[in-house]
Amino acid sequence: MKISVDDIELVTLTETQKKVIKNEVKEEIFEEDMRRRILWVLLDQKYKHCFERLKKEWEPRLKANGVTSVPLDDEAFAELVFSQPNYKSRSQRGD
Repeated sequence: MKISVDDIELVTLTETQKKVIKNEVKEEIFEEDMRRRILWVLLDQKYKHCFERLKKEWEPRLKANGVTSVPLDDEAFAELVFSQPNYKSRSQRGD
């Protein structure tokens, strides 16, 4: 099993590694279970927590920037934040 992001291979599970996991995960659902776990880590954990922190940090900043209406949709809210002239990514902030 290969796991890639943007066509860059991140990891390949060896047959032995898969067998070790299959010792606890039914072989019939192995691939589905691995996909579910990857999605859980990326979306249900990392993305969710990052978005919550972004929203908490930026709601008062948007108000200070004179924004009078914010979207309820998460993607639209994030894009509104990213469009602000005082928005800086982690790399740009240097912390």
